[in-house]
Amino acid sequence: LCCECGQFHLLLDNHLYNFQDEVDDELICHICLQPLLQPMDTPCGHTYCFKCLENFMQEYNFCPMDRKKLSFQQCHKSSLLVRNLLDKLIVFCPFKAECQQTMQRCELEAHLQNRCPGFKKYKSELQRKKNPISKGKEDSSAKVETNTPKDSEVPNGGSSLVAESSAAAVVSLGTAEPGLVNPAFEETEEGENLPQRTSLVAETTTIEIHREDPEEELGMRIVGGKDTPLGNIVVQEVLRDSVIAADGRIAPGDHILEVNGVNISSVTHCQAVSFLRHPGPVLHLMVLQEKGFSNKTAQQDSTSATNREVIHVTLIKRDRSEPLGIKLIRKTDEAGIFILDLLEGGLAAKNGKLSRNDRVLSINGQDLRQGTPEAAAQIIQTTESRVNFVILRQPGVQLSDPVEDGSTSNSSSSSSNGGSPVHHRRRLDQNHYRRKSNYQKGYVSHEKTVAIKKEPKESLGITIGGGRDNKNKLPIYVTSVQPIGCLFRDGRIKRGDVLLSINGIDLTHLNYYEAVSALKSNAASHSVVLKALEIVSLNSTEPSLDIKEQGFSWSPLWITWLGLPSYLHCCQDIVLSKGNLESWGFSIVGGFEESKGNQPFFIKTIVPGTPAFRDRKLKCGDEIVAVNGVPAIGMSNSELIPMLKEQRNKVTLTVVSWPGSLV
Repeated sequence: LCCECGQFHLLLDNHLYNFQDEVDDELICHICLQPLLQPMDTPCGHTYCFKCLENFMQEYNFCPMDRKKLSFQQCHKSSLLVRNLLDKLIVFCPFKAECQQTMQRCELEAHLQNRCPGFKKYKSELQRKKNPISKGKEDSSAKVETNTPKDSEVPNGGSSLVAESSAAAVVSLGTAEPGLVNPAFEETEEGENLPQRTSLVAETTTIEIHREDPEEELGMRIVGGKDTPLGNIVVQEVLRDSVIAADGRIAPGDHILEVNGVNISSVTHCQAVSFLRHPGPVLHLMVLQEKGFSNKTAQQDSTSATNREVIHVTLIKRDRSEPLGIKLIRKTDEAGIFILDLLEGGLAAKNGKLSRNDRVLSINGQDLRQGTPEAAAQIIQTTESRVNFVILRQPGVQLSDPVEDGSTSNSSSSSSNGGSPVHHRRRLDQNHYRRKSNYQKGYVSHEKTVAIKKEPKESLGITIGGGRDNKNKLPIYVTSVQPIGCLFRDGRIKRGDVLLSINGIDLTHLNYYEAVSALKSNAASHSVVLKALEIVSLNSTEPSLDIKEQGFSWSPLWITWLGLPSYLHCCQDIVLSKGNLESWGFSIVGGFEESKGNQPFFIKTIVPGTPAFRDRKLKCGDEIVAVNGVPAIGMSNSELIPMLKEQRNKVTLTVVSWPGSLV
């Protein structure tokens, strides 16, 4: 037992406290997800607990939030004002049975040593156990051991036993992570015997962003949209030294639900970009943030059911192992379990009566008002056929049509035990890692050849971007056509065109500087023949982003890259490793569906504190083209997920990573 906080925890771990009130998110460490202890500031403007940052920097050399290069020596103590604010947070005495006092956090140690009857009783009992001959005589000068007693140690580095569970979410990497059946969230058989079980915790947060220049870009890249398998709008990357980075509250993987009160959870990618690029001094964002796996106990539900509708829904499984196609989560501010997403083509989506944000009250007559995703999973796993849901729905919160809208997730249900039916694998009639056809949801590419006669000293008049040395290994593309030069006069080469060759010289495998050199040397001739790929939108009703992007540095939209043919893809292998009791830490969407044909597999979620999160290479919006060398083309979601689950400790993902749209 720790004599400073009065709770059991590992010697090298932070102290644990039971806070009286909910602590402001700005005072939370984004590594341990608890109120800051001995706060340390980084040069990039983020703050972490001293121990959390010290442990993190032993393995990595970058900031956990924005991945800027960082060393522990560059960090310094937070200001006295911040430390005083944290010290004044009100906490409960951990010995509630004998002491009901509250005090400032900085006063707890003195309270335990001098005034707490519960801690005094604990010391006496500990002394009697150590010296049974004393027959209960108390030694007032006896020192209290700070090491955790052996009978309270948690195996495998799991969550420690505490006198009173902290209200803050605690990420436990040593226990199994049940709740969802995507490869990220598989519950292992070994995990069933552990003393504590964890749940995936997510919460919605409203964030107010202020800009001195109303037209300054926010500085983040986004992926997704209802016209893609991802559905929701997801933050892929936060750019360093940007408005969003300076604010520090939005992180990669966050789902953006609303912009200035407008629901964007079921809009197209271009519409979402348009909303986020809209100029203004203040921007109000509602985001869904997954906080990782937590052992936080369900709190009393204080939410009134007024104006809510109770609905009964029955789903019929063909066999016990059939997944329902539901992703369930717990919220930090409301007890019970909620539907986060529905799998397109899954049983629940086909039924059409369940919707995202529905609260599950009961399943097959078992009360789940204070339940957890794993409790729901257990009930559904043991059900042979009929699964009867009673759900609570707030009028007007249904985010999208559960059957037809592309924003629904392909995450498998938390109700399955991993026995997703493996259908007969379709014959792969394409080369390794090649799509059968382009993913043409909204955009299509056309190859064109432009032959120009010019003066030898006349420039082409274009600027370019990309190159295979780019971190996303992009092909060379046109960023602007200047009003001087032969290409502007000709008019056929446009901004956004991908350059394939010039005078027969292949540009598709060159880095940026090699491409610049090739273009300059060939521009000196009397004639130039350019081969290019033009990416055209199939939807004429999309907003004109060119008009709305004044003040924004131009780069192609994420969704336009999806229209490129596979020979322009540059694949990379990402190797993930995990322990027996861990899950991979990511969820996927996409795959073959009878109604939609072949769709790419995308990474939708990366859960904090998991192998995929710690590796830092995988990003939301990445396309999975192969698993351990086996192409994913032609597979359905229910075929790829079991393949990922079969990989116990190591998996190699071959992915294509396109940069998200800049907003």
